[in-house]
Amino acid sequence: MRQRVLEAITDGTLRELDLEKLFEVLLWRVRDLFSVATVTVLLTDPSGEQLVAKAASGLEEEVFQGVRVPVGTGFAGRVARHRAPVRIEHVDESTVVNPLLWERNLRVLLGVPMVVQGDLTGVLHVGSTEAREFTDEEIDLLQLVADRLAMAAHVHRSRSERAAAAMLQDSLLPGRLPTPDGWELAARYVPGTNSGVGGDWYDVFQLPGHRIGLVIGDVVGSGLPAAIVMGRLRSALRAYALEFDDPAEVLGKLDRKASHFEDHTMATIAYAVVDTTTNCTDLALAGHLPPVLAVPGREAEFVAAPVGPPVGYDLAVTGRTGVRLDMPPGALIALYTDGLVERRGLDLDGQLELLRQTVTPVRPESACASIMAALVGDQPATDDIALLTVRHTSDLVQR
Repeated sequence: MRQRVLEAITDGTLRELDLEKLFEVLLWRVRDLFSVATVTVLLTDPSGEQLVAKAASGLEEEVFQGVRVPVGTGFAGRVARHRAPVRIEHVDESTVVNPLLWERNLRVLLGVPMVVQGDLTGVLHVGSTEAREFTDEEIDLLQLVADRLAMAAHVHRSRSERAAAAMLQDSLLPGRLPTPDGWELAARYVPGTNSGVGGDWYDVFQLPGHRIGLVIGDVVGSGLPAAIVMGRLRSALRAYALEFDDPAEVLGKLDRKASHFEDHTMATIAYAVVDTTTNCTDLALAGHLPPVLAVPGREAEFVAAPVGPPVGYDLAVTGRTGVRLDMPPGALIALYTDGLVERRGLDLDGQLELLRQTVTPVRPESACASIMAALVGDQPATDDIALLTVRHTSDLVQR
């Protein structure tokens, strides 16, 4: 039997199959090789707290009906919690949480964990309608099958998450920046080569009263989870921006939302509001690096704004504070994420100084090009980079 199982899971033709077809083929083979009535794969959901039936042979209703089992509960939940094989010879509501299993008159169940690189991927279990005892060899062989299925599921999930994160990121970045009279904007976004798409983003939106909202932020983490949180924070910030004029108050509201609904979330954010009638900019920072302000006739400088904790803290009592800047004609402000200045082996203070020296009060597109050339050059970024530049052009001869 061992040889037949090894041949089944190492069959070269399986590499050509997508995940759904691979599950179908291997589960059918397992059902035949182990002489069982049912074979089911349950995969962990994104939270890692529930198992969801994704493939089955002999008990397809589990998939059709979207069976879910909390980790730690019932038969499959015990397998997942302990990450060890579990055998039961009495199938009813006292031992399993899914009624389909005892309604099909299953008498014996054997389940093994699906684990890849230390992470739980799911549970593979087989069931028999006849009384039988699964041998230690059968348990070992079923574990081999589970390992093969776990690797396939892991690879598929990783690829799917990268594609979904990239699509989500692209859909949330502004397609076209606003062009208010007397102001110009430009931006860059580059995903990191190590982490793939993550939680960095920038946003620009017009507000009532001839105002422009400018946001740049960085959610801790990478991949689809970070991108999802980023999307939620972006939407919430936009909503608060319509209700409250003060950027510090907006970030305070975002704190409460994140700490209540986004448990364990951490994000740095710079939020500024440009009043195009008074040429003043209100700015608030939540754990974010300060923007660089370049005014004609003066050296560029980092904005001296109070830097509060990252979003994710509940600051309902102490609140947040911001700063007001004057943006005379010709002035340019550059907002960025830490991926622009953080490089392995290079001093952060030196990189920040290079950025300050590079920012000049030129057209935003030229400023972005110069900044990226100086700070990125011909080396791929290991972390995400978001860059947003805004210039006051009223009464200026464009150059």
